[in-house]
Amino acid sequence: MSSNPSRSALLDTWTETSSHVFNSVLAANRAAFAAFGVNPSENGPDPQTRDRIEADEDLPEWTVELSEADRTELGVGDRVIFTKTITEEDVESFAAASGDTNPLHLDDEYASQTRFRGRIAHGTLVGGLISAALARLPGLVVYLSQDLEFHNPVRVDDRCTAECEIVEDLGNDQYRLTTTVSADGETVIDGEAVVLIDELPDDLPD
Repeated sequence: MSSNPSRSALLDTWTETSSHVFNSVLAANRAAFAAFGVNPSENGPDPQTRDRIEADEDLPEWTVELSEADRTELGVGDRVIFTKTITEEDVESFAAASGDTNPLHLDDEYASQTRFRGRIAHGTLVGGLISAALARLPGLVVYLSQDLEFHNPVRVDDRCTAECEIVEDLGNDQYRLTTTVSADGETVIDGEAVVLIDELPDDLPD
């Protein structure tokens, strides 16, 4: 069988950018799933859960803005925005799923004695909003890399917005994007991501 140049390019990109990928990507993804109400298993989410998280009317506090709905028309300047509130349940579920039980995130009395003067959400939980935004791009989105800088803390009940904008078409269906998360008009996280956007499978369930 002949070699596939696009696969070769993908492997090269993966190797070159692997040092920038989240530590323990699988664990972070599972934790983010749990925090956002998904309960993944070996066989995937049950149909009831899948239907619930795909129905916009069932999650009115999640908001999405997308500049381009056609995967083949994506280009520099296109963006996606995802907004949700970081809740007490999100923080507790993320701590349980990830194993990060730092009392800074869970213990009011402890956290009140720190520089933050109160509990804050896990940085990776907040960064997960970037993944949530990227997942709304048209097509099958595959994360290749993510760089993050944390600037300000996020507290329980803060409403956060992740915004991702394509700044470079890398070819072979790969794109570089700027990624930011803000709360109350203040940037809390910024960075860059590289994603691969494939065609959706033909045999998606109804």
